[in-house]
Amino acid sequence: MKAKVLLVEDNVMNQRLAEFVLERDGFEVIATASAEEAIRIAGKMLPDIILMDMQLPGMDGLEATGQLKQNPLTSAIPVVALTAHAMIGDEERFISSGCEGYIAKPIQTRELAGMVKKFLNQ
Repeated sequence: MKAKVLLVEDNVMNQRLAEFVLERDGFEVIATASAEEAIRIAGKMLPDIILMDMQLPGMDGLEATGQLKQNPLTSAIPVVALTAHAMIGDEERFISSGCEGYIAKPIQTRELAGMVKKFLNQ
């Protein structure tokens, strides 16, 4: 059975690239560009993992992660931050907000599937 990935990314090119790479490597991908929609989808579809862009229009990825972690239905789903702004202190901020870790953008297409599998096996 394919692992189900909820990809939350508002940049269309980044979303398409990540979706293509993940599907090529055997994942089922559900993609959305909004944190609000991601929260709704996660509650209905219960993905195996959520890749969450941190800088989204409207609600940002940290706030969405906090809401997902407060909901008993979605609290156990690993959330991995996707960010182009990986600076000193950011990883700690992501972890303290409920993320299991982060993947820096631009994504490394040869490494993405392996990184997702690593987070799924925690």
